[in-house]
Amino acid sequence: MSIKLGDTFPNFAVKTTYGDLKLHDWFQDSWGILFSHPADFTPVCTTELARVVQLKDEFAKRNCKVIALSCDSVESHLKWTTDIRAYAHSDDREFPYPIIADEDREIAVDLQMIDPDEKNADGLPLTARAVFIIDPKKKMRLSLLYPATTGRNFDEILRVLDSLQLCDKYKVATPADWQKGDEVMVQPSVSPEECKASFPCITIVALPSGENYVRKTAIPE
Repeated sequence: MSIKLGDTFPNFAVKTTYGDLKLHDWFQDSWGILFSHPADFTPVCTTELARVVQLKDEFAKRNCKVIALSCDSVESHLKWTTDIRAYAHSDDREFPYPIIADEDREIAVDLQMIDPDEKNADGLPLTARAVFIIDPKKKMRLSLLYPATTGRNFDEILRVLDSLQLCDKYKVATPADWQKGDEVMVQPSVSPEECKASFPCITIVALPSGENYVRKTAIPE
């Protein structure tokens, strides 16, 4: 299976720590993030899931529901969540998001997120650290794939989510290293006339080509 940006994300039926679910039913009308992990009770994975626990309110502010995946059993996941909550210094009585059990690696293979260079004790390839952002229309808007040995930066994932939501609302794009609240750039497809009407305060950056394609503006109110 090859999922490209803009494709409808598969509505997998999954076994999770929240019971049997279908992905689209879990995400409902929210934005969604599916992120995968090599294995339970491993150091980097524990730091990552703990970071998502700490950021649960930030995802909620953005109308985004998260779900994790690892190639271990539901029973193993449930035991692991005690360690994750402890590492996150969380007092929550319930773990704030579900973890998918993908013991047969069916989803990992379907989504092409196997790391061939990292194997478990039985010699089976580990799931790589994948991230998929899905919009409320169930379209895949972003995919990232990290090797099993490299932990992700979830502040960057929030930054990307902010950019996607902003650029869906306005005809803007976000430049390199953009952070929420920074100036944005008017999309090249916006005509000069439309630009004046929609973005009354713009700065055109002078470049050697003489082309006025770098048009900066504050986030529209």
